[in-house]
Amino acid sequence: MASGFFALLDDISVLMDSTSTAAKTAAKNTAGVLGDDLAVNAAKASDFPASRELPVLWAIIKGSFLNKVIIIPIIMALSFYLPQTITPILIIGAVYLSYEAAHTVCGYIFPHQENGEKKELSEKEKIKSAIVTDFILSIEIVLIALASVENEPLNVKVLVVVLISFLATIGVYGLVALLVRLDDMGYSIAMHSSKGSFLYKLGFLMVKSLPLIVRVLSIVGTFAMLLVAGGIFMHKVEIIHDIARPIPGFMAEIISSLLIGGIAFMFIEGLKFLFKGKK
Repeated sequence: MASGFFALLDDISVLMDSTSTAAKTAAKNTAGVLGDDLAVNAAKASDFPASRELPVLWAIIKGSFLNKVIIIPIIMALSFYLPQTITPILIIGAVYLSYEAAHTVCGYIFPHQENGEKKELSEKEKIKSAIVTDFILSIEIVLIALASVENEPLNVKVLVVVLISFLATIGVYGLVALLVRLDDMGYSIAMHSSKGSFLYKLGFLMVKSLPLIVRVLSIVGTFAMLLVAGGIFMHKVEIIHDIARPIPGFMAEIISSLLIGGIAFMFIEGLKFLFKGKK
């Protein structure tokens, strides 16, 4: 009995060690998508009145956890029974990421103004939009985490994917909560400090820095999307890998991602134009 118990402990120790090593690799590979996730959600969560920021964020967090609960079993089942579907899904996700990045880059280069008044979305509609975006990014996180441990045993795969997915939600939304309250924390520090003091200046610096931080995160997130999507194209699409072979590492990833994203962007914008014309 004792030997069986210690053998079980040894098996658990080996499993935890394998999981820890694999999780580090998966975390590194998903970092780009997590950066994008953070940037997107920080921008969305900061678009609410201060009194509603945390309740809205909590609603999005619950939706994010539900997304993971839905996505993980489906992806794991596909990887076990239909493993040939994982690469196409991963490539489709990469096309989406490159499209989003190209759309953002186009917005930077050719800023446009809306004609007429822009429809103001309700709080529920904004929360729904954030959860849908999280769903798409969650699929990519799960797939990249799974691809990082594709040579590991099934039990290690499951543990790593679940661990990365839920830690991603906690980490990303924890940072988002800190960011969206940064201006309020800064204002509180300033109001409880003597005018002209270091804390007073620090408080107002925190207030003024929030829009800049969100902006920087948006730019970083865009580059992260390009690198993640480009990495998938380079590793999963042989023809792209062969064509881009002479181009140095990350430049090949960015260029391939921008080209594919640009094609997807023009295609989707063309469809929008056609349907708008019909209406």
